Amino acid sequence: MNYFTKWPEAYVIPNQEATTVAEALLQDWICRFGVPLLLHSDQGTNFTSAVFTGLMELLGVTKTRTTPLHPQSDGMVERLNRTILNHLSLFTHRNQNDWDQKLPLFLLAYRSAVHETTGLSPSQMLMGRELRLPCDLLFGRPPDDPSSPVEYLEDLKARGFSEGTPPSAG
Repeated sequence: MNYFTKWPEAYVIPNQEATTVAEALLQDWICRFGVPLLLHSDQGTNFTSAVFTGLMELLGVTKTRTTPLHPQSDGMVERLNRTILNHLSLFTHRNQNDWDQKLPLFLLAYRSAVHETTGLSPSQMLMGRELRLPCDLLFGRPPDDPSSPVEYLEDLKARGFSEGTPPSAG
């Protein structure tokens, strides 16, 4: 989760081995969002392994960890994990073997909902706009898309984003 924008990412992976986690981070996060300046994780051995540490060093990422035996120091991610579990339990079948198919729709809903801390949705914080949702096809939505890239940039500037600094700034 990006601490500034509150944008969540969650990936279905077959195991939590260091190579699997490092590969998912590289292919799913870094290839989409770029190399982070800082990565904060729990004390899991997958994050403290030579493979993961080597990847962070190679990419120039500052790696920090939660305090041992004190998961509250990563409270935002822990709350997100609880929220994911609570919501997925409402939509999965009784045998709960289809949660991985429901996860992307949960993430869409979370990314488009107003966050109580920022007063904006994670999509507004990251992209400077609301996501277009499937329900918008049924109920309509007022057009808010800029007509040109220049208009989009002017809109971002009007909302306080400086040129050369992406809305995600974190």
